[in-house]
Order: sequence, then C-alpha cells, then structure tokens
Amino acid sequence: MNITETLKQLCTDSLIYSQEPMSKHTYIKVGGVAEYYIQAKNTDDVERIVQFAYTHHIPLTLIGKGANVIISDNGLQGIVLNLDFLNEIRIENKDIIAGSGATIIDVSRSALANGLSGLEFACGIPGSTGGAVFMNAGAYGGEVSDVLIEVSALTMKGERITLTPSDFQFAYRSSVFAKQRMIILEARFRLLDGKKLDIQEKMNEFTALRESKQPLEYPSCGSVFKRPPGHFAGKLIQDSGLQGLTIGGAQVSTKHAGFMVNVNEATATDYIELIRKVQGIVNEKFKVNLEREVQIIGEDDTTERG
Repeated sequence: MNITETLKQLCTDSLIYSQEPMSKHTYIKVGGVAEYYIQAKNTDDVERIVQFAYTHHIPLTLIGKGANVIISDNGLQGIVLNLDFLNEIRIENKDIIAGSGATIIDVSRSALANGLSGLEFACGIPGSTGGAVFMNAGAYGGEVSDVLIEVSALTMKGERITLTPSDFQFAYRSSVFAKQRMIILEARFRLLDGKKLDIQEKMNEFTALRESKQPLEYPSCGSVFKRPPGHFAGKLIQDSGLQGLTIGGAQVSTKHAGFMVNVNEATATDYIELIRKVQGIVNEKFKVNLEREVQIIGEDDTTERG
C-alpha cells in the first residue's frame, strides 16, 4: 500500500508532508522528522484520516501548538496530525465555543471582548484549546475544568462523540481525553457576566506575574514538572542548587527553576537527560519524586499533545 497516495485520496483539502522536521512545530524547536505530517483542513478529512490509521494500525499522533511537548530526536513514525485549521471562536449567550486549534489565549481574549469572566487564568497559557482541555491546563488558581461544559471529539477509531462534565474525569493535569487518547474537535466553555475593566485588570495582573517570573526570553516547554503534594517543584529544584544546570543546549532556567530553556540549539536528548538528572538529584536530596508535566513523544506512545 502506498500510504502517501492513499492519504491524498482520503484528504480533500488537507496538506500532506513527508519527512517533516518537527522542530518547526514545537515551542522549544527540537524533534526529529515525522514520517507523514498532515495539516488537516476540515473535520471530514480528520475523521477519514483517523479511521484509516486505526484500520491499518498506523501510529497516529496529534500535535497542537507544540507548547508542552518534547518530541524525540528519532522523530515520529506514522501520521502526525495538526488541527490548527479548527480555530473558529464563537459566542452563544454566556458560552464560548472554540475549535481545538484556536489558541487558548485567543479564547480568553474573546471572553474579555464580550464581557465574560472565567477564563482570565488562560490569558498567558501558550498552546491550543485542544491541548488545554486535554491536560486540564491551569494557572493562577483557575483550570479548564472550572468552566468546560461540553466537548466534541473523535475516538481513536474515528467515531464522533459528545462528552459532558460527568465524562471528563478531570484531575490535576489529567482528563479522560488523555487517558483514552481522544481527538478533541471543539470545546464549549460556560462563563459569567463580568465588567470588561475588571476582567482586563485581572488579566493584566496575571500577565505581569508571568513576565516577572517566567523565562520568556528563551524557547521553553512550559512548566516541566507537576506540583508534588506539599511542595513546589521549582523550589525543590532551586534548593537542590540546580538553577543554571546545563546539558548540551538545555538549561534549568536561572529565572524560574521550574522551567527548562533552549539556550543553545538544544536537542530533545539534551532535555530528556536534563529532566532525568534533575529528578534524580531532587529525589536524592528530598525523597520527592518529580513527575513530568511536559509530555515526551516518540519513545513509546502516540497521543494528543499541547
């Protein structure tokens, strides 16, 4: 079977690339090549691609904005699917409905423009709406789970389903979408009436906090570790004397120890080795296991990310 030709027949408008460098599609600019990289243009194409991959046992990976992921230097086998085209944002009364490819920042800005409160926490979170829902993204005391009421998705078999809060199984940086590797198409958020001035003030406050604490001057994969019970990952790393620790081109940020930045043409291997080094030293000093929040793709699984 000629997979390239078959994909071209399945896709009416979508763009198909072979041996596409994934370093072009992640925030930290690392990663090997994707065997097949598809920029889908409509949901029918997405459905057909997913069904084809499932039927023929072809690995399928969904990549959003590449914000909280590290893609292996070995690249990705099978199909890598990008849904950036699904970026429509619309308002229905107090609900915002956003395609999975819309940035969650743009969704929060749409809420502000319409005087709707509840998504202020997302004003500085990089990545797609689909990625934010997938991992129950949050910041400054708010999480996606606080406002999400409905999701349209595909199963890995390509079946369209609609999920509501009783289905979401949200936990800290976890959801049913991650556990069952669903492909999110659209999300509906229910917000509250608010005053634009108050909403803007809160977003400005969060933005100032982010700019003062996070290393925005370098490419970063976001918060590397989940918050350990009773601790803060960044403080444990800082107290271990690891700020500035560098392997290859990857460095524990000197501005915020919870972040790792690409300071000099880092590779995915640099990042992975640095993560493991930090985990080992923190565990040795404080007997705390740091669990990764950032997803590493290309080693042993395929799923939707960032």
